[in-house]
Amino acid sequence: MSHAPVIMFRPRAWNMLESNMMVGGRVVPGPLFDFGLHMFHNSKLMMKEGSGPFFYLPKLEGSNEVKLWNEIFVWTQQRLGLPQGSIKASVLIESIYCSFELDQILYELRQHSAGLNCGMWDYSASLVSNFGHRPDFILPDRKKYVSMDKQYLKSYMDLVIKTCHARGCHATGGMAPVVLPKNNLQLRQQIMGNVCRAKLKEIKAGADGFLVFDPDLVQPLIQLWNSEVTLQNQLHVSRSEVFVSRKDLLHLPQGGFTLQGLQNNITVGIMFIDAWLRGKGVFVLDGAVEDSATAEISRSQVWQAIRHQCELEGDGRTVTRELVCDQIKLIKDALVRDKAQNAMDAERLSVSAQILEELVFKLDFPQFITTYLYEHHKFRNTVQ
Repeated sequence: MSHAPVIMFRPRAWNMLESNMMVGGRVVPGPLFDFGLHMFHNSKLMMKEGSGPFFYLPKLEGSNEVKLWNEIFVWTQQRLGLPQGSIKASVLIESIYCSFELDQILYELRQHSAGLNCGMWDYSASLVSNFGHRPDFILPDRKKYVSMDKQYLKSYMDLVIKTCHARGCHATGGMAPVVLPKNNLQLRQQIMGNVCRAKLKEIKAGADGFLVFDPDLVQPLIQLWNSEVTLQNQLHVSRSEVFVSRKDLLHLPQGGFTLQGLQNNITVGIMFIDAWLRGKGVFVLDGAVEDSATAEISRSQVWQAIRHQCELEGDGRTVTRELVCDQIKLIKDALVRDKAQNAMDAERLSVSAQILEELVFKLDFPQFITTYLYEHHKFRNTVQ
């Protein structure tokens, strides 16, 4: 006898539209389309199996958007004849504004809450998106200076855990985005060890779990959890000693930009746009999964380096439009040489480089890369 799988469904963010459907002459918001389709077809089966419906809500900008989701849940349960509170949702805290509204977010979800989750790169990008025009909010080279140990990210995770546990709900740590190599046992073990050490810090902080991309990481992390925690969660860890101030949440690490970091950000930006034009939301680069979150922080850092004319460590050059333009061309040419299998691939990579150039040269920061791509005429021409 087959059983329904346990699915935590992630609808699109509010900035995305479902252009294939209109209601009352208006294009339907993407998250409502995703949520409604999933609930209509699957909710009763999931309820019967005791496996949902569960949701994972991304890109929320504050408690008012959470309140809207709660109203949608209540209305949907009424219309489908489901008991109130059947839907459970975890909110991904990836906006700096949400860190100041954690209690309100949990309150607005109330009987539908499945806790809060931390997301490192979208959260960092939101700081640039909202405050990056200010020289006191320059986020340095992310590969060299940014990690969960830094004050603004550590404070954010500690506050999420403390707030959730005070309200009796779960707080989960971030995503491990690595893909384990199949044919190199030594490197595989090394990467697995790095992931376990990073997740051990989250366990010590009181997290109730974490996310992984590669299924092969599940078993070693379950073993790590069982060796450190005797219960299924850490709700008993109150973190009452934690006090997080506004300054803690907004204190970015010190450091500069490097040419290598700039090149990595440009590479991620071009390859994400190229993947998007091919209908893909993720790709793997050097053993790590790159997605909209890493694309956001990548183009954010390039935009900010140009905006503030940051100086490159090592050679002292100033990051100018001309320097970035040259680097985009060099990297695009290398990608065409190494990855393009035909003229169509080469043309798409060239278009991707042009779009990235548009994004990072804009005076006003486009809030979401995905919205910009959805509305771009090159994307529209591609999907028609």
